[in-house]
Amino acid sequence: MSFTLATWNINSVRLREPIVCKLLAEEGPDVLCLQECKSPVDKIPMEAFAALGYTHIVAEGQKGYNGVAILSKMPLEPAGAHDFAQLGHARHVAAKLPCGVTVHNFYVPAGGDVADREVNEKFGQKMDYLAQMRDFFHKDAPQKSILVGDLNIAPREDDVWDHKKLLKVVSHTPVEVEALAQTQDAGKWVDITRQDIPSGLLYSWWSYRAKDWDEADKGRRLDHIWATPDISSAGHGSRVLRGARGWEKPSDHAPVFATFDL
Repeated sequence: MSFTLATWNINSVRLREPIVCKLLAEEGPDVLCLQECKSPVDKIPMEAFAALGYTHIVAEGQKGYNGVAILSKMPLEPAGAHDFAQLGHARHVAAKLPCGVTVHNFYVPAGGDVADREVNEKFGQKMDYLAQMRDFFHKDAPQKSILVGDLNIAPREDDVWDHKKLLKVVSHTPVEVEALAQTQDAGKWVDITRQDIPSGLLYSWWSYRAKDWDEADKGRRLDHIWATPDISSAGHGSRVLRGARGWEKPSDHAPVFATFDL
């Protein structure tokens, strides 16, 4: 079985329904994982998505904030949702595909502006969230699984536009990078994007504040696709659909793709 999967922080699925439909119509991934849907599940515009062939959904939602959804052309079996760090946020949902692969869709907290939990509660929440993800995958080692989402950390020097300038900026601080590495190691997750594109600057997010985002290109790779070692060699075709950042009323994130032949 071969399938293509995409992950995209959509920053309101109802507001950006037109560009979700554009992506589905033009790119046609078999599975689309969305983050920051900002919608109760029953308000997600599934009628429009179903008309394009995406008749299956597993999601966790809440009004106005957070929210994660897995849309699929294939049947989905719900595989749980966890409230890591006990925040009461809709930030994780999992589903199993017909081929037996479990897809985990995550929206890790952004962490605010100051990388110090003593003065910034949001940063503490982010670190606690990552620690509980780590412990979860350490306790129950994942198999035949894919982890995707907006993890809100750009771990490598070539995942940001300027490594030295961003070392104290939340999303690229050493303490966050180390926490993400521990989470990745706990599940022995393989970074499929960097397996395919092993070097070079690569971004999936550009700030709304930068009107010249494309020309200035001050981006960060915050969106990730990982897989467990038993299926990582089946992953290929990784890419970032950079052009989507320039679509009408865009998200500040671009979709990230990978294909798996299983």
